[in-house]
Amino acid sequence: MISSHNIAQSSLQSSIVAASVTLVFAGLARLLRGVSWSGAVAGAGVSFLLYRTAGLGAFIALVSLFALTLSATKVGYARKQRLGTAERGEGRRASQILANLGVATVAAVISKISQNPLFLLATAAAMAEAAADTTSSEIGQAGCEPVRLITNFEEVPAGTDGGVTITGILAGVAAAVLMSSVFALVELIPAKAVPVATLAGVLGMLIDSVLGASLERRKMMNNDAVNLFGTLSAALIATLLRALIPS
Repeated sequence: MISSHNIAQSSLQSSIVAASVTLVFAGLARLLRGVSWSGAVAGAGVSFLLYRTAGLGAFIALVSLFALTLSATKVGYARKQRLGTAERGEGRRASQILANLGVATVAAVISKISQNPLFLLATAAAMAEAAADTTSSEIGQAGCEPVRLITNFEEVPAGTDGGVTITGILAGVAAAVLMSSVFALVELIPAKAVPVATLAGVLGMLIDSVLGASLERRKMMNNDAVNLFGTLSAALIATLLRALIPS
């Protein structure tokens, strides 16, 4: 029989490993200027919770998300600087990290407490949306393709809230597929759930753009609130689709 002392000791060791790995990751993310100092602190907290609740696989998914979005941010960076749409040189702030990863982290914590795998699907969908939204925006702004408002297709300047391009949308879809596939590869969701997480992520990305065009442009929501709602929408859509689609 496993004693409570051994369980506590094992839990402590797991926490130490998780803390060590996530601190190194947060430090590296800061060195690469992917995050600001506040973003590094928030990222470390998110990373620790994901690691402790959903395991190494969730940490691998997080690293994949970071690598994907950082790469997308660097594409056409000189052009984005000229347009004034480039991400700040010091990286993403804590509010941006929490807006993009807060829903996924909460879902992972709930999955650990409830032992319900449906919440891991919600985590995957939320992170797929975060990957899709950031990649779509960054790739779309990097090209010379006309930007159109998602609500009425009117041509608008690059960087306009709610502005989209065909290339950007396709890049976002690819990012959602990649992130959902990573979750399947690390066995956090079954392979058959990849289309559900992907579709939810893409729909969340489009909802994000609609909110940007309709509310953020009117200063009724800020970008962090829009991003948070986009990831929440993706998580809810994934759980709804899973309930409607037979196993």
